[in-house]
Amino acid sequence: MQITVDLPDELALRLQNYQQELPDILELGLREFNARDRVGFEGMAEVLEFLAQLPQPEEILALRPSQQLQTHIDRLLEKNRTTGLTAMEEQQWEQYQYLEHLVRVAKTEALLKLKAEKEVTRVTLLG
Repeated sequence: MQITVDLPDELALRLQNYQQELPDILELGLREFNARDRVGFEGMAEVLEFLAQLPQPEEILALRPSQQLQTHIDRLLEKNRTTGLTAMEEQQWEQYQYLEHLVRVAKTEALLKLKAEKEVTRVTLLG
């Protein structure tokens, strides 16, 4: 199928070198566009984008959920204790648990990296 789209000149120039990849670019952009309003992705993108930047170990260890994400998690926990979660909320909870698992893995790796760096420094100083 062929679609004609009017674009601002600046965007058209930027896309000129990516003509072959336009279907992939549109697909990825559409996924992100659709995900931004989904409740299940609320707060998760921020954490994943942070980790995708390959931060320093100290930055990873300092990572904490945003106030918005923490409030949402607290609300789900309270609802689970009182009335129970809907199927959608249960799915959200599972996504948050997986996100927490990824952050724990990143923090563990950060600690190991810092420990290894200290060992190298100590050996260098003693050697």
